[in-house]
Amino acid sequence: MSEIKGRIHSTESFGAADGPGVRFIVFVQGCRMRCRYCHNPDTWSMEGDGTTVELTPDEVLSKALRYKSYWKNGGGITVSGGEPLLQIDFLLELFKQAKAEGVSTCIDTAGNPFTREEPFFSKFQELMKYTDLLLLDLKEINPERHKNITGFDNANILDMAQYLSEIGKPVWIRHVLVPDLSDFDEDLDKLNEFIKTLKNVEKVEVLPYHTLGKFKWENLGIKYTLEDTNPPSAERIDNANKRLCAGKYACKG
Repeated sequence: MSEIKGRIHSTESFGAADGPGVRFIVFVQGCRMRCRYCHNPDTWSMEGDGTTVELTPDEVLSKALRYKSYWKNGGGITVSGGEPLLQIDFLLELFKQAKAEGVSTCIDTAGNPFTREEPFFSKFQELMKYTDLLLLDLKEINPERHKNITGFDNANILDMAQYLSEIGKPVWIRHVLVPDLSDFDEDLDKLNEFIKTLKNVEKVEVLPYHTLGKFKWENLGIKYTLEDTNPPSAERIDNANKRLCAGKYACKG
């Protein structure tokens, strides 16, 4: 039995939007980024609150396997958050055990912890042996605008995307479209040019900004700075989809 424990915020038994098929979603606790539109600010704190639990990989996998009969069409386990890569030891052990059971594994990440420095990089290389797919959030291609959104530069995140391309690890790129924050034609075009350099992108998804998580900010007593921001119009969503070749990724020319 593993002694490693993960800090788990919550789980979802029948996720349909976080990878192929029906998936068991594990939301881990802890994230360093402070995305201004985050719909899970309750996962930011590394310690969590009274609802956060510590579970071993064995315990999480046992819980997930109860739903294995529903994992048709490539379904399996997705670890989201929070930021899964902040708990890389737990994630590695969980995915090793999952692959031993023939389970599809997916990471939903913003890439912020990525570095080619040790000890992280060796652990990440090992983790990729047991990871089938990554859902990678590319929040902005412009580094200053990225910092305005998240509090961090994006150089290491783009480096992670390039490394995943180098090793041929399947990726779905996601971009949250927020008016006046991450919806600029010149940046969408630059992001598309960057994506074109990658050899491993299976899908690109444009995720329109919404305010469904706003109440969590209020409950946590955190100022919500996008109070006057509305969801993007249908025209801007269509524009972003076209510029990013969204959907099953095919436009490489």
